[in-house]
Amino acid sequence: MMILSSEQVARMRLISQGLVEPLATAVEAARWLTCTQGQDYPGSTVSLALRSVGRSTAAVREAYDAGRIVRSWPMRGTLFAVAAEDLGWILDLTAAQTLKASERRRQELGLDTGVLERAEAVALQTLSGPGLTRSGLLERFTQEGLPVNEGRGYHLIFFLALRGVLCFGPTEGREQRIVLATEWIGSAVRAPGATPERLPGPGRDREDGVRDLLLRYLRSHGPATVEDFCWWSKIGKTQARAALEDLQPDLLSADVDGRKHWMLPDLPDRQAERARATAAPILLPGFDEIVLGYQDRSAVLTRDEEARVVPGRNGVFKGTVLHRGHAVGTWKRSTRRGQPVEVTAFGELPGPVARAVPRLSAALPT
Repeated sequence: MMILSSEQVARMRLISQGLVEPLATAVEAARWLTCTQGQDYPGSTVSLALRSVGRSTAAVREAYDAGRIVRSWPMRGTLFAVAAEDLGWILDLTAAQTLKASERRRQELGLDTGVLERAEAVALQTLSGPGLTRSGLLERFTQEGLPVNEGRGYHLIFFLALRGVLCFGPTEGREQRIVLATEWIGSAVRAPGATPERLPGPGRDREDGVRDLLLRYLRSHGPATVEDFCWWSKIGKTQARAALEDLQPDLLSADVDGRKHWMLPDLPDRQAERARATAAPILLPGFDEIVLGYQDRSAVLTRDEEARVVPGRNGVFKGTVLHRGHAVGTWKRSTRRGQPVEVTAFGELPGPVARAVPRLSAALPT
């Protein structure tokens, strides 16, 4: 078994995630990553743009407007950007567990079966066609006597998304309209005999689905551990390990500080060929998959550094400055004329990074 250092892991992940060898289009980037952190819509748009050849946020928005990419809660109660055809089968794997985990909160908010059924009926009546913005849908809920205060509106939308009724689709300014999932995504992902009100998966059995999801995670996020995958997807370890047994002939394993990591077999050679590119500085938006796609983030951040990326552990991730795959500081867009970004270094900023920041900030997708 090969042995890798933490730095090698970090630099290989830049390749796996399409930051060194970008995909042809934003749709292909979304499909490659399978699920891209999407709770910060502008940031996730930049993340997808950085992983596509055109580096264009306009192209990402066009993909949303064409129904090729959507946002929803396919895993662990978190918003992700997903290639439209993937949403149904991933929900088949994960939605039941997420609904169960959030059931107590719905009960505390008084969102019983009757309220949820009424919310679904209102959504089906009002979202057909162009859909509504989030505020527009909440207004309709209110008009129909449904509670939206104290997070109730969020939980109604969340519940209906997990049920495959709705998703975030076309753009409107700096946000997205909520649409009926089966109308917007279309019949390409609809299982035979499925009712049109809810988005189904394509009919694969659970074992196949877990195996597909694990393979797609390891090829786009590797080197990574089974524990990383289970945290990322909330698929149970027993199911994940069974899937890994089937996949092992098609994967390469490596030891990283005593923990087994998995990846595509050609990744070490690709890293050797692109060693200079993986050492180069890079600016990533907050909530990027390089940081949030793993249970163990030590390859990119120490615990002290993570505390500076998420100050106060408030769930808001700052943009990061990477060098040789590891974060060396945070950044934000500047309000000063002639200074596109402001960098806060974790220590002394390496010379190559300091020299590259003006060029990198000017090239950031907008």
